[in-house]
Amino acid sequence: MSLTDTQRAIHAFLAERIEADGFAPSQAEIARAFGFKGVRAAQYHLEALEAAGIVERSPGRARSLRLLQLPGGPRQLDLPANDDALQLPVLGQVAAGVPIGADIGSEQMVLMDRALFSPTPDYLLKVKGDSMRDEGIFDGDLIGVHRTNEARNGQVVIARIDDEITVKLLRMGQGRIRLLPRNPDYAPIEVKPGQDFAIEGLYCGLVRPNA
Repeated sequence: MSLTDTQRAIHAFLAERIEADGFAPSQAEIARAFGFKGVRAAQYHLEALEAAGIVERSPGRARSLRLLQLPGGPRQLDLPANDDALQLPVLGQVAAGVPIGADIGSEQMVLMDRALFSPTPDYLLKVKGDSMRDEGIFDGDLIGVHRTNEARNGQVVIARIDDEITVKLLRMGQGRIRLLPRNPDYAPIEVKPGQDFAIEGLYCGLVRPNA
């Protein structure tokens, strides 16, 4: 969803005020800061930011707005203490198809609810492809990754094969390691002897942007 210049400016204003004050400004304060004649204009722009998946509001609760995406990429916010909030970097793309190179540069920081994931993730990866669709993982999803080099048979893992990253179902047995898709249109990946292979982490939940 495309934002107007005013909505991008409000997004930046919200981030600055939350960083400075520990809580979001009221609609009246937003209206005054931007010269709106009333709070309805501020409400309209906040609704647009919410529809774009950038902020989240709790109806009926004053100053309950939370940022789900920070302006300007990976800048950190000094967020108020909240045991249920996780601020996670998006580290690039992971293939749900054939392996692709992973962009390890952080694209953005996202504030997420801890309850969406189990176990607790260390970072997010953006999915490219549909080979895990029967697992409920679709192209464009942000998946949580719990960083570990150990996994059990049958777990969905983020694996590295010769410096490429993919998300698949892990199958081990009879001296073989296979990475299975959850879409019959794709073939399993069998790890060959001598290949550089490692488990990078466990899949622990997802967020579907703008769903």
